Amino acid sequence: MMIGPLIGGWLIQKHGWQTGIEFALLGCIGLSLATGCFQWLMVEPDAAEEEQATASVSFLAVVRSFTPALRELLASDILIRFCERIPSVFVILWAMDHAMIDSNQWGVLRTIEMVVAMLCYIPVAHLADKYGRRPFVLVTFGFFTLFPVTLLWADNFFWLAVAFAVRGLKEFGEPARKALIIAEAPTELRARTYGAYYLIRDCVVTAGSFLGAWLWTVGPRANFIGAAVFGAMGTLWFWWFIFRRTKAQKS
Repeated sequence: MMIGPLIGGWLIQKHGWQTGIEFALLGCIGLSLATGCFQWLMVEPDAAEEEQATASVSFLAVVRSFTPALRELLASDILIRFCERIPSVFVILWAMDHAMIDSNQWGVLRTIEMVVAMLCYIPVAHLADKYGRRPFVLVTFGFFTLFPVTLLWADNFFWLAVAFAVRGLKEFGEPARKALIIAEAPTELRARTYGAYYLIRDCVVTAGSFLGAWLWTVGPRANFIGAAVFGAMGTLWFWWFIFRRTKAQKS
C-alpha cells in the first residue's frame, strides 16, 4: 500500500496518462489474480462445522440481533463514511488543478498517508486494549472530520502533505472500531454480524458519491465543507450515544 502509489505515479510520469494507467491496470490485474489463487488454496478446517451451526440464521435475524450500542456505532459510522465518500474521488482533481502537483507528487502524498496509517496501527491497538476502545474510535472520527477541513487551505504540496498525514491518522482507531463490532456480536454470529454491518453501511454510503458529485458542481469548497459537516455529525453522534453513555454507566 505504501509502494503502490509511488509505482503508479512513476508509470504515469514516464509513459503518459493513457499508457501509464494501462500498465498500472495490467499490474493490478496480475496481482489480483495472484491474490485469488492464494486465497483459493487457503484452508479453514472448521468452516463446515461453523456453517452448519449458523445455517438457519437469516440476514434479518442477524440484523435484529444487533445490540443498541452496535446500532449507534453503525449510525455514527455511516455519517463518518459520508464524510469520507463525498470528497473521495475529487481530492486528486483539487490537488492537480488547484495545487498544481504532478502524478509523482500525488504518489508521494498517498505514500505519506499509508506510512502514517501504518505507524498508528500497532501502538494504538495496544493502547486501545489497555485503556478502552471507545476513546480511540472517537479520536479517529475526529480525524475523518478534520481531513476535508485541511483541504480548504491546501494550495501547495506542503499543505497537501499535511492534509494527507491527517488522512492517514483516520486509521488511528480503526482496529479499535472493528474490535467494537466483534465485541458487540454474539459469539456464534460474529462473522455474519460483521458482514451485515458492512453491507448495510456501504449500501447506504453509496449515496455519498452522488451527493459529492452534486456538491462539487456547486464548488470544491462546498464539497469539503459538506463532508466536514457529516463528519462532525458522526463524531457527535458517537460521543453522545456511545462514548458519553458508557462513561455515565461506569460512573
